This record gives sequence, structure tokens and C-alpha cells, in this order.
Amino acid sequence: MTNIVLLNNVDHADLRVAPTHGPATGDAINQVLVFPTEFEALQREYVILFRRDAAGAFQSVALLGLDRDENLYLDPPEWRARYVPAVQRRGPFSIGLHGAEGAPDGRQARVNIDLDDPRVGAADGQAVFLKHGGSSPYLDAINVALSTLYEGVQTAPALFEAFAAAGLLEPVEIDIHVGEGQRYDLDSVFAVRRDRLDALDGATLERLHRGGWLVPAVHAASSLGNLDRLIGMKNRKAGRA
Repeated sequence: MTNIVLLNNVDHADLRVAPTHGPATGDAINQVLVFPTEFEALQREYVILFRRDAAGAFQSVALLGLDRDENLYLDPPEWRARYVPAVQRRGPFSIGLHGAEGAPDGRQARVNIDLDDPRVGAADGQAVFLKHGGSSPYLDAINVALSTLYEGVQTAPALFEAFAAAGLLEPVEIDIHVGEGQRYDLDSVFAVRRDRLDALDGATLERLHRGGWLVPAVHAASSLGNLDRLIGMKNRKAGRA
């Protein structure tokens, strides 16, 4: 159930939100949707993979765990990583298009909040607004996450098109062995592999560079090195390391 309203410093002047993570706030997931605008930060912590959605369009995801509903980075109420993907970092906030005079199409992107989210209204939470109505440091951080999402949604289709045209989105079968005899197969996923990236001809590299897609491709390829880290986290969780 949701109760999504437009955030404003009059109705929500004293509002506080707990910046916590846990199963109750949707963080117990083994993959999370991510966007090109955060690839640089993501590749330091996570494996970036690609899937097709129900309509056949590509989307990028960060791998968080191996079992269903398993997030190896989650240690409630904390998320144990230097970077939290923007979808999960935004908390109960979202972007909505609202009517606005003077906007190009009569609508403007504004910040919404779900008042029914369990983090909203926590007495020991972070203040959303300052005493005199300005945005708090917490809300400034939320706005950064929302901007990452908003720009990412707009740029993602062009990135996927450029990657596909360059032959970079290759289907891969990832066979993971954990402990003694425990095996996980990740299928129906695509990845940008470093050997394929290294084999691109000059003209293709130039097109990717001019479009701004070469650096995200390198980040996606580099992220595959985090698979060993994820396996280590899984082993430690099971008491095997």
C-alpha cells in the first residue's frame, strides 16, 4: 500500500525519515536495477550484468546475492558497501511529473514521498527540511540519488543500443561453485567482457567514445572482477571462510 504525495516544506516541515536498510524496506533482493549514471561507482563493489525485461528490452542489474532474496551486502539496518545503488538509496522518495507553468510540456519533475513507508515518521530519523524550510543534508543526498535515477532512465536506452550495435552484450552462462558441492548457475544474462571490448576495431571504439559509451563499457567489463568477492562474501556468510 502506498500513499505517495508531493513533498513540500509546509506540509512536511517537521518530517523525519530513518535512512535504514532491511527486508521490510525492500532490500532483501539478489539483484537490483541500476543505471549507466552509476556504473563508475558500481564497478568498485558489484558485478554489473544485463537482462532482457518482459518486453525484450535490455536493462542493467547489479548482482547482490546468489540465493533468492539474498543480499550479501545487507546487514540490517546497514548496507555494507561504499556505494548503495540509487534505487535502494532513494528510500521512500521518488520523482513524479507535476503540472508547472512555463515548463516545456507543462510538467516538471518534482520529488514525491510515500508517507506509508515504514521509514517515514521515525522519531530518531533524519530531518527532511531545515528549521527555516531549506533542504537538509539528508534531502540533498536523496536528490542526488533521484537525479542519478532520472538521468539514468533517460540515457539507458541509448547505451544499450550502442552496446548491442558494437556486439558487446554477449549472453554468458556463469557457473559459480561455493563451498563443497554447492553450485549456482546464472543464465539468461548478458555481460560486457573485457576480451570482446579489447577486440573492437578502431571505428567502433571511436563511435563508442564519441557517444560517451566507451567508459561505461569499460566499467561494466571491469565489474566482472567482483564475482570472486561475492563468492567470498557467500562463503563467509556460511562460515566457510
